[in-house]
Amino acid sequence: MGGGPSTPALAAAVSEVGGLGFLAAGYKSAAEVGRELAEVRRATARPFGVNLFVPAPPHVDEEALAAYAAALAGEAERYGAAPGEPRWDDDGWDAKLELFARERPAVVSFTFGCPAREVVASLQAADVSVWCTVTTAAEARLAAAAGVDALVVQGAEAGGHQSSFDDTDDPPVRLPELLPLVRAVTDLPLVAAGGIADGAGIAAALGSGASAAQIGSALLLTPEAGTSAPQRAALAEDAPTVLTRAFTGRRARGILNRFIREHEPLAPRAYPQVHHLTAPIRAAARAAGDPDGINLWAGEAYRLAEETPAAELVLRWAADARR
Repeated sequence: MGGGPSTPALAAAVSEVGGLGFLAAGYKSAAEVGRELAEVRRATARPFGVNLFVPAPPHVDEEALAAYAAALAGEAERYGAAPGEPRWDDDGWDAKLELFARERPAVVSFTFGCPAREVVASLQAADVSVWCTVTTAAEARLAAAAGVDALVVQGAEAGGHQSSFDDTDDPPVRLPELLPLVRAVTDLPLVAAGGIADGAGIAAALGSGASAAQIGSALLLTPEAGTSAPQRAALAEDAPTVLTRAFTGRRARGILNRFIREHEPLAPRAYPQVHHLTAPIRAAARAAGDPDGINLWAGEAYRLAEETPAAELVLRWAADARR
């Protein structure tokens, strides 16, 4: 839920009623993340976690990237925004690791890969639990070998970026099939993610071997979420979700819109270069209130999202799951 929807208020609200709220650390400086950590701690004394992107290799097809940049000229003109520089960076990786070792949130959860065993051990030495998001049994084995404490098992239904270690075009595995495949190769606690948006979904995940359920899209309409006005409007519609590279160069699930229809065929595998390229265009479209020019990240169950305070939703989901 990086890029806006994740807020300290949302994380604190979830944690305060017994869930485990998370902050997204992506697309922010370490200093910004540090301020948000402090804000959560002012709002709740309960445990919470943070999520961090593992840097991707910088190698891309430069010709394909240049062609895509040229193809976006019309979008830049439409919204009056110059495209960004299609550059690689590691999103402040070292500085954020140092911050988390120092500030010691209850959990640091990694996505887009698994950090080296030394990184895992250094956080654990600071009394931080380390989780890793996986999308296959093979990834689960790698993460378990690195010594992580738990696995977030992300199914194809999940909104936002697919968390696979390698950004492939292979069909992602749906959660009901993925959970038993991962459970067969590890005894680590599993956190089910993808398409879970109510108490029944939580109960199904627990019945399939998970220790907990991770919910994102169903919280996008809460008053605590930083979800933009055009995305809130899109969540009230009934468009399908699709996987696309058009906005960031990495496959992600979002609500189908004009930008995806027009640009997905040319979008290269190039993250975070494409993210930086399209960021100013998306910001201008967001400011204009146009849902057809922005990434509308959402999972397959996004229609179950409600304009209800996060604490009320978490308590209801827990009670329904128990029943």
